[in-house]
Amino acid sequence: MDWELLRTLSEATAVPGKEDAMRTIMKEVLAPLVDEVSVDVMGNVIGRKRGNGTRSVMIAAHMDEIGFYVRSIEDKGFLRLQPVGGFDARSLFAQRIRVTTRGGEVLPGVLTFAAKPTHLLTEEERRQVPKLEQFFVDLGLPVGTVKEKVEIGDMVTLDRTCIDCGEMVVGKSLDNRVGVFVMIEALRQMKDPRVDVYAVATVQEEVGLRGAGTSAYALNPEVAIALDTTLACDHPGPSDSEAVTRLGDGAAIKIMDSSLICHPRLVDHMRKIAEAHGIKHQLEILPRGGTDAGAMQRTGGGRVSMTLSIPTRYIHTVNEMVSREDVAAAAALLARYLEEAHEGDYSF
Repeated sequence: MDWELLRTLSEATAVPGKEDAMRTIMKEVLAPLVDEVSVDVMGNVIGRKRGNGTRSVMIAAHMDEIGFYVRSIEDKGFLRLQPVGGFDARSLFAQRIRVTTRGGEVLPGVLTFAAKPTHLLTEEERRQVPKLEQFFVDLGLPVGTVKEKVEIGDMVTLDRTCIDCGEMVVGKSLDNRVGVFVMIEALRQMKDPRVDVYAVATVQEEVGLRGAGTSAYALNPEVAIALDTTLACDHPGPSDSEAVTRLGDGAAIKIMDSSLICHPRLVDHMRKIAEAHGIKHQLEILPRGGTDAGAMQRTGGGRVSMTLSIPTRYIHTVNEMVSREDVAAAAALLARYLEEAHEGDYSF
């Protein structure tokens, strides 16, 4: 597997509505793997691989990441931010960021909390829980330079590299660049699919599953599968019953989350394929959160829909962690499914 590609995907900057960098990467990477590549009005990148059957399968992996827009520029040159996606404010103290200007210039900066230094805090102030609106960006530039270079609406992303960490990979925006990576690797691995495959790198998932809904409506697939991360709470803090999934236990076949109940016939088909091919897997119920499958399921007359998940620790932080073994299992399972998708009976 091309782990260097995963690093490239993780380090790309693409918040909802500003997915240009990822769009460029995806058009280039998908081109040799499919018969045609197009970009729709929302900015979704769609790769079509023709099969020799009548069924069509849409694979959706969102390419946006949580981040911010510049909301205002203060008189002293500090930037206030508008979140696009759900960061936990507790994870944002003293982070480095990148502001990407309209002209394409990238400005490094510091994201920090509008509060006194720790030396000056009272006990009551120490107990306060931070709120996102209290954070600001310091670019280290004179106010005149800031106002010359930065505009309202410029993109702000966290600045982190993607690294190997033991048997794991750690980086920013693995939610959901690892899903994009699994989609690409599955296309590379699958052989002679008898279904039409639409591989879609979707936009604006983090703000409401928007790109997946419009693309599913336009493509009208019979089957729709989302690729996304899911919680692996197998670390200190959560109880065992709150783990959802565990790193190293394989790809996660979702049963339900708060955006959909996965189609039971499709779930069963995916499980049988995993068992037949000896692909390590686990079952997942996510009590809160959703994926592109929730939007795809409800477009038009409905889709046979589910999510194939990659277990991930520390989701929605800059240190998201995935297991290489789980990533490989997810890619293998999706490839085998696409080869056998024409055999599935999803009728009630």
